[in-house]
Amino acid sequence: MSWWFGTALWKRVLAFLVLGVIFALVAPGQAHWVQFIGDLFVRAIRMLVAPIVLVTIASGITTLADPKRLGSLGGRTIGMFALTTFIAVSIGMVVAAIVQPGIGAPLGTAEAHALGTPVTPYEQLINIIPTNIFDALAKGDMLALIFTSILIGCGTVVAGEAGKPFANLLQSTSAVLLRVVGLVMEVTPFGVFALIANAVAANGAAVFVHVGWLALAVVLGSLLQMLVVHSLLLRFVARLPLLPFFRGIIDALAVAFSTASSGATLPVAMRVSEQNLGIGRSVFSTVLPLGASIGKDGTAMYVGLLSMFALQAFGVHLTPTVYATVLLTGALAAFGTAPVPSASLFMLAAVLSAVGVSPEQTALVVGFVLPFDRLLDMTRTVPSASANLTVATLVARWEGELDEEVYRAADMA
Repeated sequence: MSWWFGTALWKRVLAFLVLGVIFALVAPGQAHWVQFIGDLFVRAIRMLVAPIVLVTIASGITTLADPKRLGSLGGRTIGMFALTTFIAVSIGMVVAAIVQPGIGAPLGTAEAHALGTPVTPYEQLINIIPTNIFDALAKGDMLALIFTSILIGCGTVVAGEAGKPFANLLQSTSAVLLRVVGLVMEVTPFGVFALIANAVAANGAAVFVHVGWLALAVVLGSLLQMLVVHSLLLRFVARLPLLPFFRGIIDALAVAFSTASSGATLPVAMRVSEQNLGIGRSVFSTVLPLGASIGKDGTAMYVGLLSMFALQAFGVHLTPTVYATVLLTGALAAFGTAPVPSASLFMLAAVLSAVGVSPEQTALVVGFVLPFDRLLDMTRTVPSASANLTVATLVARWEGELDEEVYRAADMA
């Protein structure tokens, strides 16, 4: 037991990930016996997401107290997420233009898969304000929960002395929830083992390269977004060393990969923000839940990439207007994507319809990609998790809420 707890969590996670792949390759028919472990792990994490979003944002706002500081933090956070999202869509489009994964793609042999009626921008806007907060909690409606928690936090601050007992309750509840996250994280290696074993057993070793050029493009786009965009922001804007950051967030990246969900990664991201990066609670409890809803670098990159893939496959003439339309609609679609697996496919129709692709053609693209989307989704969730932690680190640096001694300590681990 001392060896187990004395070994860094990320090392245990990576070890069990490799063991899961080996197990699936050696005994693919037995992988279903461990599936329940992965399901329980994901359910345990998702159980915590909604209450954490509601409590920690409200708690974070109460610790800021000064409305001017709250406005500064919110403006910087949204601005940075908008910047990285637009860059991510651009990277996806550039990678697709270079790799050209859609040229010759056999979409005609794919089975069409309809996406259903997409949610309109008006509906997305209206649904930000919930009619029933308990219904929003039950459904895990992130934007509605964020709106409600902001109102609660602001109301607590405005209440002054009368609101202090409630502010203390929020901060105490937030601390308890983060401790619960720490307990759940101790079973992460076993959850990752089960999830990756079932993914590989269901599709074989070729699952990592089965879609060929498209898979290569997703990996390249994800690496470019993390190792170039996020690294440059940290090194030259925040003026921080890179190695402590990437060592410090590896637990969150491992969970992001295994669950393919930014929402499910949120509790882990909060834990590494405080313990490994030295980010103040008032910052990470506000920035990260917001990032789980709008910080979708991986989704943005993939939407841009997959849109270009579809246009290449259908032989659509690519003009500057088409590129600009994909860039704009792709960024907006990424902002509205739910933090759940394969959600980006549901936003693809909005982007493709803007450049003249019919719903029937979109259904063919989805039918072609869907069998392999789980692994592609796992890959592109990693840069989304990295983006959220990058923005949180930048904002903490600007707000004077970064403990640099804790941050640099990850370099010594």
